[in-house]
Amino acid sequence: MRTVSSDVAVRLYHLGEDGTATTLAYGTLAEALALAARQDEDTQDGLFLQTSNDVVSYLDYIDG
Repeated sequence: MRTVSSDVAVRLYHLGEDGTATTLAYGTLAEALALAARQDEDTQDGLFLQTSNDVVSYLDYIDG
C-alpha cells in the first residue's frame, strides 16, 4: 500500500467466500485499522483496505 498517512480516506470491506464484498466502514486509515482489530480472526482473514489507488488485505498490511 503506497499510502502511509493515518488520516487518508479508506474503505474497509469484508470479502466473503462467495465473492460478496460488504463495506464495514468508510473513514480514515486509523479508524479502519481500529475497527478491523476488533473483529474476530475469521473476519480479519477476509478484510481489505482500499484507498483511491490501492487495495491490500488487512492481515498483509499489519504484518508489514
